Amino acid sequence: MSLDALETDLRPIFIAALDGDAIAYRRFLDLIGPRLRAFLRGQLGRAGDRDHTEAEDVLQETLLALHLSRHTYDRAAPVSAWAFAIARYKLVDHLRRSRRHTGHAPIEDAEEALAVSDSGASEARLDLGRALSNLPERTRNLIEQVKIHGSTIAEAASSVGMTETAAKVAMHRGLKAMARSLTRRRAPP
Repeated sequence: MSLDALETDLRPIFIAALDGDAIAYRRFLDLIGPRLRAFLRGQLGRAGDRDHTEAEDVLQETLLALHLSRHTYDRAAPVSAWAFAIARYKLVDHLRRSRRHTGHAPIEDAEEALAVSDSGASEARLDLGRALSNLPERTRNLIEQVKIHGSTIAEAASSVGMTETAAKVAMHRGLKAMARSLTRRRAPP
């Protein structure tokens, strides 16, 4: 199935799922799951995983994130780009946790699979940047170090002169504030 055909099939199914159609949601997962699995296997294969168990773990994290983040989907945007962006972030998180990743995940396979405009991702980066900029400096530094640069909480806490527990609390509050900020920006007028 070509990307255009996939997107043509996915979008109305996912929108129906967002509107409460459980059968459409199952169909969406049936269509997107194998493509996300292939993408993740390819990327993890490049990172040295050959038994595919890690790909299944990351796929499950991705599918859970898709479910939990479905309210963030912009109905005017390509659903495949949204889904693959979430998969890429889950892949990067996994590679950071396993210490096999130092900065970026190659996404050549995703680019070929998607071939769609990146304007939605650019807007999301701008929204994220705005949400981060509204946080106190220490909280922003903690979130950037842990969530973007892959530092441990202990390392980030030490760098800003906080205890690990205080850093966890600050990050939790900061992430909640960011979520509120992003939700307000996404709310329809």
